[in-house]
Amino acid sequence: MSEHLNYIGGAWIAAQAGGTFERRNPADQGDLVGVFPASTAADAASAVAAVKRSCGNWATLDPQARAGVLDKAADLILTRLESLAQELTREEGKILSAATQEWRRTAANFRLYAGEALRTRGETFPEAGKGLVCSIREPVGIVLAITPWNFPVSIPSRKIAPALATGNGVIYKPSEVTPLAGQRLVEILLEAGLPAGVIALIQGRGQDLGEPLITSDAVGAVTFTGSYATGCLIHRLAGPDKRLQLEMGGKNPCIVLQDADPARAAEIAATGSFSLTGQACTATSRVLIVGDIYEEVVRQIVARAKAFKIGNGLDPSVTMGPLASEAQYRRVREMIEVGMTEGLKLAFPLREPQPALPAGGYFVTPTVFIDVPKESRLAREEIFGPVVCVSRVESYAQALEYANSVDYGLAASIVTRDLSRALSFARDIDAGIVKVNSATGGVGLSAPFGGIKHSSNQTYKEQAGHGVMDFYTRTKTVYLAS
Repeated sequence: MSEHLNYIGGAWIAAQAGGTFERRNPADQGDLVGVFPASTAADAASAVAAVKRSCGNWATLDPQARAGVLDKAADLILTRLESLAQELTREEGKILSAATQEWRRTAANFRLYAGEALRTRGETFPEAGKGLVCSIREPVGIVLAITPWNFPVSIPSRKIAPALATGNGVIYKPSEVTPLAGQRLVEILLEAGLPAGVIALIQGRGQDLGEPLITSDAVGAVTFTGSYATGCLIHRLAGPDKRLQLEMGGKNPCIVLQDADPARAAEIAATGSFSLTGQACTATSRVLIVGDIYEEVVRQIVARAKAFKIGNGLDPSVTMGPLASEAQYRRVREMIEVGMTEGLKLAFPLREPQPALPAGGYFVTPTVFIDVPKESRLAREEIFGPVVCVSRVESYAQALEYANSVDYGLAASIVTRDLSRALSFARDIDAGIVKVNSATGGVGLSAPFGGIKHSSNQTYKEQAGHGVMDFYTRTKTVYLAS
């Protein structure tokens, strides 16, 4: 559809108050992606009521039929992959190959959870006498999915798909930075046969919509990916009756031990730091190098930073796109200035001359600070851009101390030839995702995803793996006697 509207009660409609907002290409502010409804609490109430009316029939539908919708959605994605990827690059800014891969992953997520629709099961338990004790699973009712802009289709798909697979209704609130991606996802599900009213799409600012959606008595579960500050607010608003799945920030370290190959270590660190313009919660933000390979690893990280071609991601020769929004651009620039004010040393870019950047977009040069003390704000706060802090450490023990000294605990990696040390690292590091000889970013389709400390509420893992569907269902224990 050409119009950009909310989807509520089986119809595409404008915001009740008539408000709208624009979304422009972050690589070219002259390129208007679209005008979208600026929803308010009244729209939130309508969305909740509409899904509440419709989701009961979906819950009683044969699981094979629910699986069929998700499988068909995957088919539709793959038949229009090129156009979907181009739209995603225009809206969010990531390079075209990354946008293509994200839509492919989204199709894979739909297929994965189509299979899970057929595997939702209960258990039986031993009981004295002639009776039977068993557990049954049923949907929680309505799942509220609040999703970020950095992976605006793959992250929603791993929330919405399991919710639908288990028979829930869904209220979907995408980021206001990527509203078109959210609309396309819902359009595809509807075309695949999702009954009208089972899902509601509500566009607008989180500040206007979060509280009325989260506090609604009809919402049984909230799944959220975003900042720690917003996660704390959701936790406070939801209260004890709602189940929560909160995946939040990261300040992810890569430890390079002295036995590592410098070229391989630099490639792992640079890939983790600069892929997707550093806009991933699993991106490498700190590199902690042990011993006398420090200078060589730094030299090679800088060489890789210099090699990026920055520009509009629709250009196939470009290897780094813009930051996704003006707010994110301001945040990253502010943190770079913090580093300069703290007196940190820049290895790249040097102050003069600055590399030329394209005009009209939110472009930032890959930035490498070196000799960064662990007390620095840059070494402790999430930046969410192509900025990496490199520190020299004297031992594995000191590297581990630095790595664990921050509030976050999402992903961490180590580069070493020593298997024994790698196994120790898996036990010692405060992180939910541990990588050995690979970058902190990039995770498996069917592996559990989640962190510890400020990175997650740690109650339910996201993505997949044993037990992931527990979040989307509730258990009843039934005692049967003749």
